[in-house]
Amino acid sequence: MFILANFIKATAVVLDMALTLYLFIVIARAVLSWVNPDPYNAIVRFIHNATEPVLYRVRSKIPYLGGIDLSPLVVIAAIYFLRIFLVDSLYHLARGMM
Repeated sequence: MFILANFIKATAVVLDMALTLYLFIVIARAVLSWVNPDPYNAIVRFIHNATEPVLYRVRSKIPYLGGIDLSPLVVIAAIYFLRIFLVDSLYHLARGMM
């Protein structure tokens, strides 16, 4: 039982770190949208390739608001929801097993 609790806790930690990292990548994408970055820059391409699949799906679901892209805000809200609900639930589950 103790090994399973540690596994669940480790999963929660890794998931929290991954969500936090993706949060910063989405924020960087939003900041880059305010400027005209070099599209051939490796960092800009990485940020675009890492966020576009998720942002595209969100953009296709929300209505067009006249040039204002709210998809990064929706993704950031979803990341916070997952961090609060899923990660905390995994922590509490692991703590209850110990």
